Amino acid sequence: MTAPENMISEADIDEIALGAAVLGTGGGGDPHVGSLIAKRLVRLHGAVRLMQLDDLTENDFVVPIGGIGAPSVDVERIMAESEFGRALDAIERAVGRAPTAIMPIEVGGGNSMIPIAAAALRGLPVLDADAMGRAFPESQMVTFHLAGHGPGVTVVVDHHGNEVVSHPVNGSWSERLARVVTIEMGGSATMIDYAYGGDVVRECAIPGTLTLAKRIGRILLGGGDSIVRDDARIDTLCAELAAVRLFDGKVTDLQRQFDGGFTKGAAELEGIGADRGATFRLDFQNEMLLARRDGTLAAVTPDLIAVLDIATGRPITTESLRYGARVSVIGMPCHDKWRTPVGLSTAGPAHFGYDVEWSPVEQLAASRKELVR
Repeated sequence: MTAPENMISEADIDEIALGAAVLGTGGGGDPHVGSLIAKRLVRLHGAVRLMQLDDLTENDFVVPIGGIGAPSVDVERIMAESEFGRALDAIERAVGRAPTAIMPIEVGGGNSMIPIAAAALRGLPVLDADAMGRAFPESQMVTFHLAGHGPGVTVVVDHHGNEVVSHPVNGSWSERLARVVTIEMGGSATMIDYAYGGDVVRECAIPGTLTLAKRIGRILLGGGDSIVRDDARIDTLCAELAAVRLFDGKVTDLQRQFDGGFTKGAAELEGIGADRGATFRLDFQNEMLLARRDGTLAAVTPDLIAVLDIATGRPITTESLRYGARVSVIGMPCHDKWRTPVGLSTAGPAHFGYDVEWSPVEQLAASRKELVR
C-alpha cells in the first residue's frame, strides 16, 4: 500500500536514499547504511510525516541531525541507533526546549536518512528542506551561516556513550571543534547544530529537497511515471536537474586517504565513447569538489559534481569509487544562495585552496560546446 504524499514509509526510503546520494556529490555519509537504519526505525515506529517549510511557526523548534566524519570510516563503523536519541536528549537539556521537528542539515547521502530515522524514533515530523541543497564537507557550509546565524548549541555523540556539548562562537569554530572531537571519537559521530525556531528555519532552509531526492531516485529506479531505458536514465536525470553531462570515462588512477577527519583524494579518468581520447580529473574532500577536462576547468564547488555508474545511472560515492569503473560525470547548478559573494567565500574553490575562479557549470559547458563546433 502506497503511503500518502505527506508521509515517508519504508517503501519510500530507497528512492530518497538513491536521490540523496546523487545530490550528495560523493559524500554525505553512506546512503546504503543510512537507508537500512531508517527502514528499520520506520518499520518499528511507523511512517514519518513530511512537513513543509511553510507549515512552520515561530513556536516550532527544528533540530538538524546528521553524521560528521569521513566516508571511509562510516562504511566500516556503523553508527548506533542510540546516538540519535542521546543527541536529541542532549540538545533538549542544553537549550530547555523540546524539538517539534527534525530536518536534514544536508540532503546528501546518508545524512538524508538519519533525520528520517531520528524522526521515526521520536514520533516527530521531518522537514522537507535542508541547509545545503547538496552535501558539503564542513559544518559552517550551511545556509544558516550565509544568513548570519551562528551554530548555537552544538552536540556531538558517539557509540561509546560520549557526549560533548559546546557553544562555538561561530560556524568556523564549530567546524574546528567538532572535527577534533570526531577524530578522537574514531573519525565518525552524530552531530546536532544550527537548531532554531521555525521563523529562522523558514528564512534559511532550502525547500523541497527530500521530495527532489525522491524524484531523482524514482528516475534511477524506473518507478512510477519515470520509467526509462537503462541507457537513457542519465540523460533523463540531467533534464530533471538542469544538469550537464560532463564526461564518460573509465577510472585509470585513484588516490584516496583519511586526512584531518576527511576522506581526501583524486581520480583520473580516460574517455570512452564520444569522449575517447580525452582525460578527466576529479578532486574530492568527502564530496567531489573540482573537475577538469584535459586540464581545463569543467565544474567546481559550490556547483554539484556527481559520479554515476554509466550502465545504471546509480551514484558512486568517493569511498566506493574503484579503479576500472566506467562512469558518467554530471555537473549540476547549486542553489542560488551559494552563488552569492558570501556563498562563494564560504564554499567556493578558494576556500579549499584551489587556484581557480568559480564559473557556473552551465556556462563552462556552453563555452566548451562553442570551442568544439
